[in-house]
Amino acid sequence: MIPLRSDEQARVTADAVARRSYGKLVAFLAVRTHDLAAAEDALSEAFTSALARWPRTGCPANPEGWLLTVARRKMIDVLRRHSRDQLGSEDLQAVAAVLADAPPDSEIPDERLAMMFACTHPAIEAGIHAPMILQAVMGLDAARIASAFLVSPAAMGKRLVRAKDKIRHSGIPFRVPGREELPARLDAVLYAIYAAFTEGWTDPGGADVIRRDLAEEALFLSALVADLMPTGPEALGLLALLLHAEARRGARRSSAGEFIPLAQQDPAHWNAQQIADAEALLRRASALGAFGRFQLEAALQSAHVDRCRTGSDNWPMVLKLYDALLELAGSPVVAINRALAVAEVHGAAAGLSALPDLSGDNRLAQYQPYWATRAELLARSGAYDEARHSYGIAIGLEHDSAVCRFLEKRRSSLPAQPAPERYNPL
Repeated sequence: MIPLRSDEQARVTADAVARRSYGKLVAFLAVRTHDLAAAEDALSEAFTSALARWPRTGCPANPEGWLLTVARRKMIDVLRRHSRDQLGSEDLQAVAAVLADAPPDSEIPDERLAMMFACTHPAIEAGIHAPMILQAVMGLDAARIASAFLVSPAAMGKRLVRAKDKIRHSGIPFRVPGREELPARLDAVLYAIYAAFTEGWTDPGGADVIRRDLAEEALFLSALVADLMPTGPEALGLLALLLHAEARRGARRSSAGEFIPLAQQDPAHWNAQQIADAEALLRRASALGAFGRFQLEAALQSAHVDRCRTGSDNWPMVLKLYDALLELAGSPVVAINRALAVAEVHGAAAGLSALPDLSGDNRLAQYQPYWATRAELLARSGAYDEARHSYGIAIGLEHDSAVCRFLEKRRSSLPAQPAPERYNPL
């Protein structure tokens, strides 16, 4: 193997640290100083310093520690420059102590999780809470966050900038909330964890290290929330949902790396312990008597598992769960999945009618699952030419080569469109 040049090694090391520790480092700084923007700026400058110095001095044995030390110093330097007339040496020493290793005063057991709750301050627009968490804590860029919310990267970037400007200019205190404030802030935190896991889940084979790390971190944070709020039914429901999904990860690809959809997976390749844990969590959540989105999603996963394991036809029950979920969430993604259940119960034509209308939601035009679902339902109804067209759009929108091959096989297996019968007056 040809050794990397010093500048290449520095870049590779910095990229790896950013991938696995960006959220942890920002959280360490932000929950101590109550200033998210300053923490992000300081860490960005620390990474810039690293790329300038590490090629000359070599990469440190503990790059996270090096970056954190530099970022701390930069935050103190900025405070010293901007507050020279207001702060004395004792004040600066106090700031330095806040940035030291002692953990902040919080009942939340993980700094990233504490920061997630801090991002949900009620003075910040509720709709930007989860995107802020995904950017500040999970390290996702605007393009990936936009994909999770079916909006353009430019629009999401503007929303995030406006939110941070409001925090900075309005003096919104960026602090870790007390335990009594957590229930009111929980929904946004759960949704951010769900969106992060979903982004990682889009890499079925686990070949994308960034996405694999993201899914693992989301699962870890979901478990922390469930431990922190053991009587929160939706926290338990989300963890059950993620465990059900994670249990099937190893069955989503063949030994040759080909994509395998749920209906064709071998249940023997699923993680039985994770499924059992998910079922236990779902029972605990149900016993609390308050149902929500993530419990319904977990119940759907449980129903799919039961059908695949036993061969039972439980599609009518699945459709009822989708009906409840659509009424609760109103999501076009839920509507697309529900259309498949409608087709199983009432036929392909009914499933097509149940698909959301593109004219009513332009975001769907760039959403691959919409076109793949439409293609499948058109094929079932015998509209093969239209199905081929929809498969083509789905293939063009898909980035995973294995999924592209799967869709291409589905398209190539379609029979020729039957010629229309000619009118014969005799």
